Amino acid sequence: MRLPPFRSFHFSSLIPKNLQELDSALKGLCFSGRLMEAVELLCSAGFQVDPQSYALVLQDCIYRKEFKKGRRIHGHMIVLGFTPDEYLQTKLVILYSKSGDLETAHLVFDKNPNPSLVSWNSMIAGYVQKGLEEMGLNLYYKMRLSGLIPDQFTFASVFRACASVASLEQGRRIHGVMLKSKISDNVVVNSALMDMYFKCSNPHDAHKVFDKAEERNVVTWTSLISGYGQHGQVQEVLELFHRMIDEGFRPNYVTFLAVLSACSHGGLISEGWKYFSSMTREFGIRPRGKHYAAMVDLLGRAGRLQDAYEFVKNSPCEEHSVVWGALLGACRIHGDLELVKIVAKKFFELEPENAGKYIVLSNAYAAFGLWKNAREVREEMSVSGVKKEPGCSWIEVQREVHIFLVGDKYHRKSEQIYEMVKELTCNLKDAGYVPDLRDGEAFVEE
Repeated sequence: MRLPPFRSFHFSSLIPKNLQELDSALKGLCFSGRLMEAVELLCSAGFQVDPQSYALVLQDCIYRKEFKKGRRIHGHMIVLGFTPDEYLQTKLVILYSKSGDLETAHLVFDKNPNPSLVSWNSMIAGYVQKGLEEMGLNLYYKMRLSGLIPDQFTFASVFRACASVASLEQGRRIHGVMLKSKISDNVVVNSALMDMYFKCSNPHDAHKVFDKAEERNVVTWTSLISGYGQHGQVQEVLELFHRMIDEGFRPNYVTFLAVLSACSHGGLISEGWKYFSSMTREFGIRPRGKHYAAMVDLLGRAGRLQDAYEFVKNSPCEEHSVVWGALLGACRIHGDLELVKIVAKKFFELEPENAGKYIVLSNAYAAFGLWKNAREVREEMSVSGVKKEPGCSWIEVQREVHIFLVGDKYHRKSEQIYEMVKELTCNLKDAGYVPDLRDGEAFVEE
């Protein structure tokens, strides 16, 4: 059954009269890329369709990230009293977890007495991607208790979770499970595993994972290069970059970002310019905002603020806030008050709803003793209703992860911790350190 373009007909007069016609029409619309029309047709019908048709339309919604349309299909099922089978429940879990609606995803997930590995993976990945790593790890352990064997997608998610919470012991245990599971060599899993070891301050084991990997690609190499960059090992970054190219792998934009950042931290201005220029000239990669920001940081750290300012003005990324933020940070470090005022104005104009900008700008003013300006920025933040999530850090001690928020006193040893902080502060002051203070409250750079 052929349907005219969506905008040129009324569904009331063209809705198929039986299940076979409707299923055929839905498949035709989905296969021809007309998802919106398929959803409208489905939701206008007053009867259920074949489970395969529901699955087809839902999969198209997931693939195209049209999550609202997927919700409409689920609503259609509920209204007509259609009970999804296990396969459709899995599709719904994927739909809601990918959209970030983990509450609804969990409701669908819990209705299945025997959820599939794909459902478990979707839930775990959803929590990890939303920054709820502990919940993702807890689900992983529940999945293990259910008797299911993890696959490469499970391990990729849980390694990312361990990396985010810097839980080395958990990461090692899960790595052991992966080895026993005899998962075939996989570049995505190996990259996540390397990232976990690097972020848990264990570059030796990260490199061992790389050395043992049977399959390598640009992602694997970039994980290794970025990992050493995170640890400030500039020479290793540059040596690995050239080794990667010598072995026939072409770097991507992430690889270059790691290399430029390493040059910045190492004060290698001429090398940084060389790599930045080679992106387009040798590899055909167009620099992005973060690459320009890395170059601004490189010049700023060297005190070449005017060069950095001219570079920003002449760059195609002049409207990218990350570039102006890098320049503002350099001005703050080197004490150029006039340039701070110019850069701060431009920086704040871009994405004013970003809470982090208020903090950065307030700290920049405070660094020059401009308390009135700093206070105005904080007040503007309050009036605008912009809220900054509190800073959070964690450390693993004897297999226990301790989490700390700025200013909280919930830890069972908070009194001893604050006493130690006071003692360290006194020692730092005796050594000549002068904290950035206002009315007894430190401005903390986010």
